[in-house]
Amino acid sequence: MQARHFRRIWQDNIYHHLCKKIIMKNIQLLFLLICILTLSISCASNKKISTVKNPPAAGFDLANSDAAAIKIADQVMAAMGGRKAYDETRYLFWNFFGSRTLLWDKHNGDVRIESQKDDFTVLMNIHSMQGKVKMNGAELTHPDSLTKYLQKGKNIWINDSYWLVMPFKLKDSGVTLKYLKEEKTEAGKMADVLELRFKEVGKTPENKYHVFVDRESRLVSQWSFYPKATDTEPRFSTPWDGYKSFGKIKLSGGRGTYQLTDIKVLEKVEDGVFEWF
Repeated sequence: MQARHFRRIWQDNIYHHLCKKIIMKNIQLLFLLICILTLSISCASNKKISTVKNPPAAGFDLANSDAAAIKIADQVMAAMGGRKAYDETRYLFWNFFGSRTLLWDKHNGDVRIESQKDDFTVLMNIHSMQGKVKMNGAELTHPDSLTKYLQKGKNIWINDSYWLVMPFKLKDSGVTLKYLKEEKTEAGKMADVLELRFKEVGKTPENKYHVFVDRESRLVSQWSFYPKATDTEPRFSTPWDGYKSFGKIKLSGGRGTYQLTDIKVLEKVEDGVFEWF
């Protein structure tokens, strides 16, 4: 009787020991599965984050630009709608200070420029420099005149498009980007100030800009233009305000006493608009 009692106790102990061992193994297995699941989610998250990038353009001066400025440039791009949205935006139309209108096919490089102050129209491709020009009601046919005014057309596009889409071009080819300081804009809002210098790009590579990035919205709120990189005082400073959504991106037309108006993002344009006057 007593032997049977001890045998039962011994069996119960073995049973409890086995149960405990099985439970511990299951806990270890569950912990392992949780770790694997967490790692998988983390990898998937990192993969998702890694696809949302704002890579610098070929020729961006990465070596001489600083990390703080690059980080802010990426924040500006995100606040404007993101790199993907900007790259997918095809047709942009705007009126430059009431003096001329531009229609730009970002994907192909076709541009239509129509002056509102005189009879001057340019239809051209900014990459091939092929196109045609009409002045005073007549199309230019002489090769030298055509070359001269096609170059004028490209210069107009370089200038006018920069006044519209500069915040998307902070990591553009030839740009050196530096973080300068915190400073209030003329409107009294705190901003991070970036300096853009240029190397062997554009018509005036000796220029520099100070770009003010709002601390809250991360949108460009002001810029200052310096004709020479050695200048200590800007030639002018203007606000960047009046942001609105156009398509998938944000654009601003407010430049103080000047205005970019009639801004449009178009999905399609009239057939032949870049071919006929």
